[in-house]
Amino acid sequence: QVQLEESGGGLVQAGGSLRLSCAASGRTFGSYDMGWFRQALGKDRDFVAAISWTALTYYTDSVKGRFTISRDNVKNTVYLQLNSLKPEDTAVYYCAAGQTRRGSRWYENERSYNYWGQGTQVTVSS
Repeated sequence: QVQLEESGGGLVQAGGSLRLSCAASGRTFGSYDMGWFRQALGKDRDFVAAISWTALTYYTDSVKGRFTISRDNVKNTVYLQLNSLKPEDTAVYYCAAGQTRRGSRWYENERSYNYWGQGTQVTVSS
């Protein structure tokens, strides 16, 4: 069982930065693939970024070059650095953990993740 808790969201102006953190419970954090998804108001939840247990990283096209995902297996924490934020990045950001990869683009598939946090709101003003 893994429990996830996100933090670091907030209100920022366009062009600004935030760093989201996701703290995980449990002693096997290092064996989990970790992902970040986001859900804008009235829209479906979408993949943002993922980092495998071997530290390979994946990003959706719209955030490449602006967001960076990383993990610290000693602190049981995964981070998402958000730079050059745009109003369209406004959403609730969710952290997820999983060990069962679904499909060739497993990192984008919500079914690859067994555990989810409660989310943290990111609001970017224009």
